[in-house]
Amino acid sequence: MTNQTYTADVLVVGGGTGGTTAAIQAARRGAKTILVSEFPMLGGMLTSAGVCALDGNELEAFQTGIWGAFLRELHQRQPGGLDNCWASFFSYHPQVGAKIFADWVAQLTNLQWISGRVPLEVLCQDNCVTGVKFSDFTVEAKITLDGTELGDLLAKGNIPFRWGWELQSEWGEPSAPVTPNSLTAKYPVQAPTWVVMMQDYGETEAPLIPRASNYHSSLFAGAWDNYGAEKFLNYGCLGSGLFMINWPNCGNDYGEDLGRMVESEQALSEFLHECHNYSQNFAHFIQSQLGRRYGLAENVFPTIQISDAIRGDALHPYYRESRRLVGLTTVTEQDILPIAGGNVAPLHINSIAIGNYPNDHHYPGVKFHLQPKSIRWGGRLTGTPFTISYGSLVPLKTDGLLVCEKNISVSHIANGATRLQPVVMNIAQAAGMAAAMCIEINCQPRDLPVRALQQALLNDIQAPAAIVPLYNLLPYHPDWSIKQLYYLDNLNSYPANGNYDDTSLDKYVYGIQNPVELRNSYRYQGVFQHIDQQDYRFEITIPITLKGYIYQLVTLNPNINLALKCLTDKGKIAIWGRIDHAGNWLLVEHITY
Repeated sequence: MTNQTYTADVLVVGGGTGGTTAAIQAARRGAKTILVSEFPMLGGMLTSAGVCALDGNELEAFQTGIWGAFLRELHQRQPGGLDNCWASFFSYHPQVGAKIFADWVAQLTNLQWISGRVPLEVLCQDNCVTGVKFSDFTVEAKITLDGTELGDLLAKGNIPFRWGWELQSEWGEPSAPVTPNSLTAKYPVQAPTWVVMMQDYGETEAPLIPRASNYHSSLFAGAWDNYGAEKFLNYGCLGSGLFMINWPNCGNDYGEDLGRMVESEQALSEFLHECHNYSQNFAHFIQSQLGRRYGLAENVFPTIQISDAIRGDALHPYYRESRRLVGLTTVTEQDILPIAGGNVAPLHINSIAIGNYPNDHHYPGVKFHLQPKSIRWGGRLTGTPFTISYGSLVPLKTDGLLVCEKNISVSHIANGATRLQPVVMNIAQAAGMAAAMCIEINCQPRDLPVRALQQALLNDIQAPAAIVPLYNLLPYHPDWSIKQLYYLDNLNSYPANGNYDDTSLDKYVYGIQNPVELRNSYRYQGVFQHIDQQDYRFEITIPITLKGYIYQLVTLNPNINLALKCLTDKGKIAIWGRIDHAGNWLLVEHITY
């Protein structure tokens, strides 16, 4: 391979959540694709970074595209199912997620994956990216995608990017600071977390977790005071006694001198060393407080040569923010907040992806208040949905390049909602589709007809992807793609409540069910309790082994959501669903009276 030059239609640099998804989509569309990753485990925050409790796009109507396909594969492959923690409806082991991606890649003969390499130089000609040079080979490509964790190609290609905060005067974002302050100075971006995996060893004494340098127990004192030890651990329970340690409260978010992440390779290396040690010290603290029943997990991540690596380490940090492209358009806070009196954000005519995460920023020791964008739906809080414009993936002036990770053109404030795994997968699927279509019609990304891209996403044979969020229109409804395009053509008709008004929806919600979910469902009888608006409880009478137990009722299904609102308090009902003991909820999939 030494000094060899490869040619491809599409080059994807970075094997994280975005890079892997984009490469798969580009290859499925028919483009000759090369994916180059730093690590031997594909998936990034979904796998190699260990963030295996998924956030956002959880409602059934939003489980589309490659994100939805990934979720269905997890349902089939994860031993014991995905109902393990209270941070998410879906948690799983990293190896399971990585195997899904590896299998998908292996199925594509036009997709070549090379691991263990990082980009050294971006090749450009006449303000057009033409390829990337690595340590022992070069890839020349018609379209290159930056799927790196920190937007490395932007820096190496001198492509304009943003880093840090924007003031309120920039775009009028309501949550942005008016002037620079101590918070913006101390934390230019959100703090990353180096996830560690801990294991319940049961009766066996776990190996001692050693202290790393600069250990001070006071840094972590009170981490779970408001939760209790069991609830703290179950926040990130992944099943089979495996715990994801990704805890913000006096936990392992690390925010010291964050500018080092983009300053130089040496500065980044120093930062990573400290970030890793900080998480190791938190794991040591947990063990010292909870006892040797809990230790670092083994055989979760591949063994690679990382300085100071310990068992249970993720391969790299969970980066919440990176360099952010200066694109044709920029996603700002106004693009993700619900419209006045509504439950959805404004619909963008060039939408190519949807998200719904509430918006969340991590600054250790600081509670940063953001404009609310959550509603109660399905018996719980969920984020209001928003759309991502195609222009946020395209550089303002540079050709031959698209971005497909947390490096899209987005404000610092809005990044808190666009950085999550499912929405990054949706963005990346659009980027991969766009790259392949640019090859097909021989155009630059900026010249690609957006409507053609939207239609391609909606009509993709393997993983059709929603581009307009509608709470109650599921992808198997015959009008699904038609209504998606209808609202893009009639923006003023897009319903403020996010619901497509058609009584014919009922038979599609009840009449077709996900067979994977049905296999994992159980029947319960009991008494329904209507506590408050979108707040329900259920006291079980059958089975007898659970008699008297009371669970919160929640659902991800739009018709079940309507049914719960109409139930009579103290009424007797039968439910098919799944109990999540960590979250103390019963996920409802069917109701009878």
